[in-house]
Amino acid sequence: MIDETAQLALPVTESPEVGTSIELFTGGGGLAMAMHNVGFRHLVAVELDKRACATLRGNVAEPFDPEVGQAIDLGSPWPLIEGDVHKVDFTRWLGEVDVVAGGVPCQPWSLGGAHKGYDDSRNLWPELFRVVRETSPRAVIAENVKGLLRPSFKPYYDYILNALRAPFEEPVEGEDWVDHDKRLRKALIKDAVKLTESYDVKYLLVNAADYGVPQVRWRVFVVAFRRDLGLGDWEFPKPTHSEASLLRAQADGSYWDEHKVKKRYQYVPEVTGGGEGTARWRTLRDAINGDPVRKEPKLGEPVGDKVEHPKHLHHYGWPGARQYPGHMPNLLDRPAKTVKAGVHGVPGGETVLQRDDGSIRYMTVREVSRVMTFPDHWRLEGPRGEQMRQLGNAVPVVLGEAIANSVTAALKSSKTAQA
Repeated sequence: MIDETAQLALPVTESPEVGTSIELFTGGGGLAMAMHNVGFRHLVAVELDKRACATLRGNVAEPFDPEVGQAIDLGSPWPLIEGDVHKVDFTRWLGEVDVVAGGVPCQPWSLGGAHKGYDDSRNLWPELFRVVRETSPRAVIAENVKGLLRPSFKPYYDYILNALRAPFEEPVEGEDWVDHDKRLRKALIKDAVKLTESYDVKYLLVNAADYGVPQVRWRVFVVAFRRDLGLGDWEFPKPTHSEASLLRAQADGSYWDEHKVKKRYQYVPEVTGGGEGTARWRTLRDAINGDPVRKEPKLGEPVGDKVEHPKHLHHYGWPGARQYPGHMPNLLDRPAKTVKAGVHGVPGGETVLQRDDGSIRYMTVREVSRVMTFPDHWRLEGPRGEQMRQLGNAVPVVLGEAIANSVTAALKSSKTAQA
């Protein structure tokens, strides 16, 4: 069991329990935290990376133990299996799972990776399909990088969608994905798949900034509902924030007044149309100054290089910041650039911040956590590079909440219709 200190770090949520979930490829916990905040009780979380598992155990998780009662209520620690998802039998949770969720590892599809796609051993989409077969969830939420939509990967991406539409039409031994896809298409065309064994599937490329995350981050979400629920008309939530609204707030001065920015550092951008009815994009300055709704205090400057701030966890400077072509600094009054996860952590040039006076420094781990919308109490384990890598691999919590809330509303409407 986790100790009392760790239990105090469980995310605070005022939401009532809305259902149960299995969290795959949990990483540092972004999507899992979003699901928890919306009201899903995690029956189990699975993660292979030892540093990410240490982070989860240090905050919210305990080792999975099939012999004791776990995940009793929404406030329970998350049962965590540290290990290879291929070796986990999920059949014990058949019929108990509302949602299977996970950020499928992005390296095979990342624009910054080797682009091996389905030939990459880290392609874990087939494991997601297996978990769906073994648990028959009411819904599935999967997240992946924009690179998944690259034209060269389109045939396999179409196969992913078909395999999720009919996950129980599993591949036979020795069958490659091309032949399996042909069988899937035939079964789907003939409508030969049972409603309880097939899914309505939707996907969308979204920008996290459009949902209140202070970061430009393009990601693909795939959402599926079991067809017997009759939710085939579900649509992704509409953007709640816009660049146009940010530009208007900067042009009319309200943005600068809110942050008490000195006149010499203000500017009047060219205003574009659109964005009516949306909040403004949140900026890096917003993230550093704190979100009153999330009760975040202003961070201010780090007190020194490699010196932990006395009031803010992981808020310490790092020496050697520089900018160079292709790696220009983040600007305070725009959303941050995409937080990336390199092999040894977020690439250095991607986390440089330009102050108002034009000088630069590295962003702190806490500032990057804010950009990923993790709460300030969330402790990341490992050295700085590993902490940054966990953040770069994560789903921004606020973006995950937007998707999870929409899925929750659909599942509730289905229950109401069936009552």
